[in-house]
Amino acid sequence: MRNIRRSASVASALALFLGGAAAAQQASPDPAPPERETAQVGDIIVTAQKREQLLSDVPQSMSVLGGEALEQRQARTIADYAALVPGLSFESGNPGQTRVVLRGINAGGASPTVAVYLDDTPFGSSTGQTNGATLAGDFDTFDIERLEVLRGPQGTLYGANSLGGVVKYVTVAPKLGEWEARGQGGVETVRDGGTGYSGNALVNVPLGDAVALRASGFYRRTAGYIDAIGIADDDVNRARSYGGRASLLLKPTDRLSLRLTAVLQNIEVDSRNAFDADAATLRPITADPFTGATTGGREVRYQLFPDRNEVSYRLYTGTLDYDLGFASFTSVTSYSRQVATDRSDVSYNDLGGITLAQYASSAIYGLAPDAYGIYYPNRSTQKKFTQELRLASNGSATLEWLVGGYYTREPGQLYQRYYPFDTATGRPVTPVPKIPGFNGLVLAQLDSTYKEFAGFGSATLHLSDKFDLTAGGRYSHNDQRTTQTLDGALFNGASQNRATSKEGVFTWSVSPRYEFAPHSEVYARVAKGYRPGGPNVVPPGAGPDYPLQTDADTLMSYEAGIRAETADRTFGIDLSGYYLDWDKTLIVATFQTDAGPISADANGEGARSYGVEATATLRPTRGFTVTTTVAYNNTRLRGDTSNGGRDGDQLPFAPTWNANVSAEYSWDWDGARPYVGADVSTVSDRLGNFDAAYRDLFGRRITFDGYTTASLRAGVSLGRFDLSVYARNIGDSRGLISAGTYPTRPNGAIEVSPIQPRTIGATLGVGF
Repeated sequence: MRNIRRSASVASALALFLGGAAAAQQASPDPAPPERETAQVGDIIVTAQKREQLLSDVPQSMSVLGGEALEQRQARTIADYAALVPGLSFESGNPGQTRVVLRGINAGGASPTVAVYLDDTPFGSSTGQTNGATLAGDFDTFDIERLEVLRGPQGTLYGANSLGGVVKYVTVAPKLGEWEARGQGGVETVRDGGTGYSGNALVNVPLGDAVALRASGFYRRTAGYIDAIGIADDDVNRARSYGGRASLLLKPTDRLSLRLTAVLQNIEVDSRNAFDADAATLRPITADPFTGATTGGREVRYQLFPDRNEVSYRLYTGTLDYDLGFASFTSVTSYSRQVATDRSDVSYNDLGGITLAQYASSAIYGLAPDAYGIYYPNRSTQKKFTQELRLASNGSATLEWLVGGYYTREPGQLYQRYYPFDTATGRPVTPVPKIPGFNGLVLAQLDSTYKEFAGFGSATLHLSDKFDLTAGGRYSHNDQRTTQTLDGALFNGASQNRATSKEGVFTWSVSPRYEFAPHSEVYARVAKGYRPGGPNVVPPGAGPDYPLQTDADTLMSYEAGIRAETADRTFGIDLSGYYLDWDKTLIVATFQTDAGPISADANGEGARSYGVEATATLRPTRGFTVTTTVAYNNTRLRGDTSNGGRDGDQLPFAPTWNANVSAEYSWDWDGARPYVGADVSTVSDRLGNFDAAYRDLFGRRITFDGYTTASLRAGVSLGRFDLSVYARNIGDSRGLISAGTYPTRPNGAIEVSPIQPRTIGATLGVGF
């Protein structure tokens, strides 16, 4: 039972390119450094170092996806755009329930290894107390300016949980003095499923010379494509995502601005995005596990009780900027709330030779073993208040610096309750049968508070007009308190226990950069990141090996790269290599107690990861762009873990290879602007999460086969109107991206989640 917490040709091309770049440098022997000149057409502006810079000035590996490119691909979620970013992978059993992985840094723990930001605001839990690892902020990408993905640890400027990197959504700010309105509607159909539709709209309204309001909203209904047997239903994994964003900009003077932003988003799924599969082969079950009736080869799930999953985001941010002349002062204040509710059938969870439902029906309620099933509502609530203050230098040609302080307070709660339901009707049994002295089967609640204070600083020294050195450091101190309440038959009555922890961590980074031609540089980076440890509440009957608390895990990164373009910008390359040393890896381990096996956070020995990432962009003619990305990643666990990990194991959901080729052509045609495009993506085999029960039975870990997908898109802009059509996953690949723990499904099956089947759609938009 789960605890409450849970190549030679490339080298040749590069050599030819560098020769051309060197020739370009000779033709212009003394160019002004990009950081001290006005951005030109084609330059990419980013905020990776918490100030606006050219991408070419940032001495680290990162990818930038523009809002228009995401919109043309209908890439609204992490699952839609992950293939476009080298080194980015994910695990997702449901919309809104996603674990993001960069450079393979993932051991399946309860806290995230990739930090998610919306503009300058962190979103999501800093600790594992609320199971934040699989609840990455999956914000809809409508009306965002760009998506920045920073690879490698970002502990200096972004703090906790940025071991693997940062995913940063940069929204479109209100525009002073401009009217803008745009709307879009779309429809799509999914193979072996139903029909979905979507709508979105935005408006930018000037409210005088110094005030502007920008607001947007969206609604998206995704068709289901998995059927249910038992209590039969078609396309049970239907999903809805809806919400909006409003931002008010006040700029009374050129030196002062205040931006207030509110973001609301709900994600609702009628049943899990998963089907029942043979545990050994991961192929779909083709017959009803109890009646033997065939399923016609469809992907189905056995369901006697309807699952339902909901995730809601609420985020409110105020950002104040004031130009002091010698420096710019920035204050970012935020409050967020994330609630995830998962109502699941857990009847088939194993209790050591007997299922949970059999135990409840016979041992507790005195009925036939199949009279009752067991479902449980599992609710995770995480609130977060943050305050960051920064002071950044202005106008220095020799030294740029930034200093700041950060505070967060994060109350959280996990609540679980096991309830019976009638297997004949699928309806909850209410009231719960009364038995003297019996307060239900399970009640488990974990209340936690995480507080952190941090101070940080960074400086870039321009040693010449071509050579920079950037260095920084951050000290973070956290204080955590946790109270766990347990009650019910499986815990032999009520108990309440408390635990606390305190910890301080110092992280740092050093990055030299040399510009050998305009918009062409080599860099190196050594950086440290961390993830907070925390307290473990000791349950009744725990043995002496049960950990009272965990230490922070830390990661050291050693990276070198080159980012360069030809003088005419027809060819560019971004190439980096890295080695990551991960120490005291936080994992979810299993310990024996009087109530049976209980999961808890623990520290493993560590892991390591090394690899190469490359992005090449070719623009042979105006309007035609071909972009190729490829990533190689080798990850290995150090030491055995109690949850089924073995020394030398590949880390979970860390593919050795992934690659993408994207081509797009646009042109002018009699006042219109048509475009066509295509993407082909491939990902190699991946291993699933560590699972001791599965490994004990099959002698190996769950393995997902690699898969390839291809997508097409086309569209045209006609003045105020635009029309687009698209086809995603045209080969109808059924690649798998998640698996449940074993055994939790009928007759020894396992639950697995596929990517969305072939989807064809069209959108029509209008703008003013």
